Amino acid sequence: MKPPGPARVGAIVLVLLSLLAVLQTTCAQKNAIDIYSLTVDSRVSSRFAHTVITSRVVNRADSIQEATFQMELPKKAFITNFSMIIDGVTYPGNIKQKDAAQQQYSAAVARGESAGLVKATGRKMEQFQVSVSVAPAAKVTFELVYEELLMRRLGVYELLLKVQPQQLVKHLQMDIHIFEPQGISFLETESTFMTNELADALTAHIRFKPTLSQQQKPAGQQDTVVDGDFIIRYDVNRTLSGGSIQIENGYFVHYFAPEGLSTIPKNVIFVIDTSGSMMGKKIQQTREALIKILEDLRPEDHFNLISFSSEASQWKPLLVPASTQNVEEAKKYANSIQARGGTNINNAMLMAVQLLDTATREEQLPLGSVSLLLLLTDGDPTVGETNPKKIQKNVKEAIGGQYSLFCLGFGFDVSYAFLEKLALDNGGLARRIYEDSDSALQLQDFYQEVANPLLTTVSFEYPGNAVEEVTQDNFPLFFKGSEMVVAGKLRAQSPDVLSATVSGQLPTENITFQMESQVAKQEEEFQKPKYIFHGFMERLWAYLTIHQLLERMVSTSDAEKQALETQALGLSLNYSFVTPLTSMVVTKPEGQEQSQVAEKPVENGRTVFRHRAMGHKRPRLPGGVALHDGGHDVPNRKSGRSGPLIPFYEKLMSERNPDVGLLSGIVGDYLDETMEETSPTAPPPAPIQAPTFILPLPGQSVDQLCVDIKSTPGPLLLLLSDPDQGLEVTGEYKMEKAQFSWIEVTFKNPQLQVHVSPEHVVVTRDRRSSQYKWKETLFMVMPGLKMTMDKAGLLLFSSPDRVTIGLLSWDGPGQGLRLLLRDTDRFSSHVGGLLGRFYQGVAWGPPDATDDSKRTLWTRGFEFNATRKLKLDYQEGTPGTELSCWSIEL
Repeated sequence: MKPPGPARVGAIVLVLLSLLAVLQTTCAQKNAIDIYSLTVDSRVSSRFAHTVITSRVVNRADSIQEATFQMELPKKAFITNFSMIIDGVTYPGNIKQKDAAQQQYSAAVARGESAGLVKATGRKMEQFQVSVSVAPAAKVTFELVYEELLMRRLGVYELLLKVQPQQLVKHLQMDIHIFEPQGISFLETESTFMTNELADALTAHIRFKPTLSQQQKPAGQQDTVVDGDFIIRYDVNRTLSGGSIQIENGYFVHYFAPEGLSTIPKNVIFVIDTSGSMMGKKIQQTREALIKILEDLRPEDHFNLISFSSEASQWKPLLVPASTQNVEEAKKYANSIQARGGTNINNAMLMAVQLLDTATREEQLPLGSVSLLLLLTDGDPTVGETNPKKIQKNVKEAIGGQYSLFCLGFGFDVSYAFLEKLALDNGGLARRIYEDSDSALQLQDFYQEVANPLLTTVSFEYPGNAVEEVTQDNFPLFFKGSEMVVAGKLRAQSPDVLSATVSGQLPTENITFQMESQVAKQEEEFQKPKYIFHGFMERLWAYLTIHQLLERMVSTSDAEKQALETQALGLSLNYSFVTPLTSMVVTKPEGQEQSQVAEKPVENGRTVFRHRAMGHKRPRLPGGVALHDGGHDVPNRKSGRSGPLIPFYEKLMSERNPDVGLLSGIVGDYLDETMEETSPTAPPPAPIQAPTFILPLPGQSVDQLCVDIKSTPGPLLLLLSDPDQGLEVTGEYKMEKAQFSWIEVTFKNPQLQVHVSPEHVVVTRDRRSSQYKWKETLFMVMPGLKMTMDKAGLLLFSSPDRVTIGLLSWDGPGQGLRLLLRDTDRFSSHVGGLLGRFYQGVAWGPPDATDDSKRTLWTRGFEFNATRKLKLDYQEGTPGTELSCWSIEL
């Protein structure tokens, strides 16, 4: 599959036959609900995506069956329509003011019916689900429509589609049309279900048309392998002015993301919650993320760290430059922070603001630099000032509009609404960090979004006689990789040319961007047949306006909130958007729960898992260690016994097990495992070992070379370096364990870094990181490189003109990380490194006169004794096969 070409490409059509809406049935093959047609039509016009899912089912049984239509859609999307056609009768979904739908909603709940049709299902998605009874031989058509504006983040727009069919589907079709007047600069796809077999179904224009056999799991099962994410990422061509004004049907949208600007020095204070509820995995991940973030600071940046629990303490009395020495000291400090005590957010935030105030007043900071505050907490305030409104007032008054505050809420115990208002009151934003194995990466990714400020105090100006009803047109900061979007309505007698002025502040001067757009020419462009989703710009304006009004409602006074709500509600009803202010009443045939209500979930809903009922004593582990009750303050008590109970306790704390009833069983199992006596047995025969590396050597007749590491000049090793291929492979080798703790593969074009450990795979692409588990299917196609991982855990990087690099977490004899090489004849003459030297000037001596299983190998002035041995070949995964190869030791 070839990526789209460079600058001239303006429209891309993706045709995928897949299942993106999930028509799920319970025991589908048993109840004979058959999906005979499903189509997904998604049209992206100037970043605005309009998606229609149409599914048709038939009941092939001789009794009434229930069919469940279920799909996941992005959290930022608004549902605009849902309808069912049953026996030729259409049952539409009607969007109403939430209060007007409340009576039906409450009545449905009272009857025990499923009233909430939409629920949050993860970090980025929401699930829509509705069920209906289907008579024998009857057919039902479901249609769902939703819309969203794709926002640019870390240099890309992302269209995320969830693919989770529960059965094989005979006819599936999905069409994605991407139309961008600026032209598409690059496009890449990623999938967590694609296999090489399914990849064979990809043809020109990224057409994916799997047959039933390709969808089918091995051994002819009726289950499907198509289960996971399908992601499309792209960006558009840009100019130094960074502006694109597009006009359609009396509305305009202005996209602004200028190129060529230098990063402004920043002054950042990290305010880190170290209260008892952060104990265990949370604090470990926070330390890990902080160390990585500190490494990314530039020498011209200034920074400081504040850790807080019951009290707040600062690392240094002042902000310090991000010199190598200061960063190393800060990393040691970050690595030493421990979790204990309560949560005093108020004092910590006021201390951070005071540090910035002092540094600004005493002119300790670079001229024109940007000051940021980053707060990370997992709980409500429990010490000092605990009234959230009072804290918000104190922080807002202290900051006084001088600095931007970004709040990260760790987990679901935190009051997200409190943090969201705290951030929005002070020119920043809030983000939830989900408790998962990749929480540290989530923290790092958020930091990358705000790590490179390019402009401050950005304002957009348009002629008053040309436009009206303009969305937000003033922004405190513009960050690298993002995009500012302003939309509005043209006046009836607007000029033939729409002009715009964008002004901003650089470190030492003001900067102005001038843009203009021919109204008639733009109107004509968007009437062409390729823009099949006509009239989208008006809906884009309404969508953006509603989102911004809802955001302003969070941080505004009660007096203004009602006016904002009235305006947002009017737009939601007028454009049929299911927003937090509206509900969609889904009507069904008589006798089938005649109405259900779909409501937009909100991020600030919270789930608190508790280990005990209120009023009961905390259960205790042996040695008097009290279990924490779900939130914030953990007593610092000694366990009274040696051994690994504290690590177990921290693990239990980090997982927040909500079921106290399981506790005794967990502890009992744990003590059984740790105190079990084992009787001595005879050692088993030593298995055939897997070599550290298996190297196919091109251009000579001997077999593959098996290489083992017996000594190294240090733990960090340069394994491969080929500047012509834009490739470098490094690793950290632990002699005491005789294995790699990590291996890292770096490509220069495209810019990609893959860091693998025995636990997981971390892929970083243009400052954007994702974590995957070993043996998790992965298929990513980007310009010039394909990355795949199969169920055996074999991760491969391939390209028609590059060496194929493989990585494997081997769990057989001699377990550890393994590096694989294929197509090694593609190495250039400049290849080097510990392994690269075996691909330049290799010479073999004749077999030893007395033992033909021994011979000598020379390369680049080094001499090695090679012995013919039987090794375990791991290249096709576990359990491995026996391999006879020439073995050497480094």
